[in-house]
Amino acid sequence: MKRRFFLGTATAVSAVFALGAAQPASAEMDFSGKTVEFVIPFSESGGSAKWANFYAPLLSEALPGKPTVVVKYMPGAGSTKGANWFQQQKYEDGTVIFGSSGSTQFPYLLGDPRVKYEYKDWNVVLASGTGGVAFLPPDIAKKFDGDADDLKGIDFIWGSQNATGLDLVPLLAWEMLGMKVEPVFGIKGRGDGRLMFERGEANIDYQTSSAYLKGVVPLVKAGQAVPMMTWGALDADGNIVRDPTFPEMPTFKEVCEATKGCKTSGDAWNAWKAFFIAGFPAQKMVFLPNGASDEAIATYKKAFDDIIARSDFPKISAAVLGDYPQMTGKPATTMLKLGTDVPPEAKAYVKTWLKERFGVSLE
Repeated sequence: MKRRFFLGTATAVSAVFALGAAQPASAEMDFSGKTVEFVIPFSESGGSAKWANFYAPLLSEALPGKPTVVVKYMPGAGSTKGANWFQQQKYEDGTVIFGSSGSTQFPYLLGDPRVKYEYKDWNVVLASGTGGVAFLPPDIAKKFDGDADDLKGIDFIWGSQNATGLDLVPLLAWEMLGMKVEPVFGIKGRGDGRLMFERGEANIDYQTSSAYLKGVVPLVKAGQAVPMMTWGALDADGNIVRDPTFPEMPTFKEVCEATKGCKTSGDAWNAWKAFFIAGFPAQKMVFLPNGASDEAIATYKKAFDDIIARSDFPKISAAVLGDYPQMTGKPATTMLKLGTDVPPEAKAYVKTWLKERFGVSLE
């Protein structure tokens, strides 16, 4: 694979950064006396839950008529259970919205047979970028000095949802570093993986930024966890740079460059970067179901625009969302494309890797 592999992605990222506010909303709906169900296809302990619970009361205040917004959890099958359910929902009155994540996007990208949903049928009204942080227990962290060379002889145990969801990003990264990480598949959310780490059942973990800020920073302050690296962030040219929420932490790219045998070029790197881009800069999105009216889409867009424009939004969002773009309108649509479309070379590499490494066949 050549450098052109990421030309389209870089162009799309630049386009997102260049886009300003989309067109103003048309006539608004009235949600007075109604309840909006914000469905999350994960357990209540992970990053998606924290993201949804942050937005729910703000959305209640911003939507016309100030409806009650209730977060409903529907975990199972790596989030495909909830996504399949949402696919069957037909638009009625705008009181059902769905929050997806990279773990919902990856099975779709890879042709997982459990997937019965189609993103093209859904209507995106918010896209939230995020990052991810890998961390270690203090005794093992003493052996990490910016490269993974001294970690290669350690037997790591990690609580994972599955190999075909967002967890494939860290799984592939750790393998590229030459680390022996044995996943224990089947947890219902990344919060359950953190609990395994806290109980000493796992000796490595990663969390998306929202979950790290809320659930892991206290462990770091208590001396029970030490950050290892972030996955990084994208600049306007599609290059991986330090995560703006955690600028003091090295990126996986930096650690890879410092580790013997790990390369930031070639098929493995290109595949990792493609799925990182699909899973993190476009990580969480809010959708209205198939058939949503233009009025409903415009109403939700304006509500999220009003939330993001609040003078106190940077302050109240920092500890939960981190420093990442929150997008509506055309930028959100562009990020949806990034999150649900990766180069065929990356898909082929990952499918082969999944079969050889974990015996997972998606044919």
